[in-house]
Amino acid sequence: MLKLGVNIDHVATLREARYRGCGQGEPDPVAAALIAEAAGAHGITAHLREDRRHIQDRDVWQLRQVIKTRLNLEMANAPEIVGIALRLHPEIICLVPERRQEVTTEGGLDVVGQEQALQATCARMRAAGIEVSLFIVPDPEQVAASARVGAEFIELHTGAYAEHFKDATGRRRELDRLRHAARQAHDLGLRVNAGHGLNYENLRAIHEVPHLVELNIGHSIISRSVTTGLAAAVGDMLALMEGYCG
Repeated sequence: MLKLGVNIDHVATLREARYRGCGQGEPDPVAAALIAEAAGAHGITAHLREDRRHIQDRDVWQLRQVIKTRLNLEMANAPEIVGIALRLHPEIICLVPERRQEVTTEGGLDVVGQEQALQATCARMRAAGIEVSLFIVPDPEQVAASARVGAEFIELHTGAYAEHFKDATGRRRELDRLRHAARQAHDLGLRVNAGHGLNYENLRAIHEVPHLVELNIGHSIISRSVTTGLAAAVGDMLALMEGYCG
């Protein structure tokens, strides 16, 4: 069964637009996480950025206390955040690149160029019983490097696929890249997640990509929930994921 991790960052973004620095406010991303979980989500994803632009420290500690599924902490490979992750003890972390000027995470992690640092973090997380995923573009060199540094998972960046979805040639090219990367990762003993830009229009074609364990989706679900409610938005996404035969 293909699992769904719901990213609640955009709930926190909306809260911080009005209540930044207040230590409280609405909407509450933790409450949103509980609704998503009750609606059938298999896990909750939150990105604790170094600049704390949306998710705050109090959010991740509350999430750790209340969710009953699986906490996936997206994070940069930065000493402060690594230390928080080791204390927080999520089930899994996903290491991503961070750029201060971006609105959301753009591009994949350069594992090839950071092997030594990533290997050290993977070893620390493994010793603490925390799984590690690396957010990468579907590139053979990045997949191979992910296996070398000791990650358990990769999360394939589906942004290029989403961007080219309406162009048949581009869609096929990007799906082929994802398929090949997923097969390579599987052969190397890595488990495979995917995410970024997936929505209610482009998700079905992702069923062509083999060996997927989990999709991490946030913006599309939170956007739909504005008009349909969060529980319905999660349920609609789960329905699209049914029948996956990876």
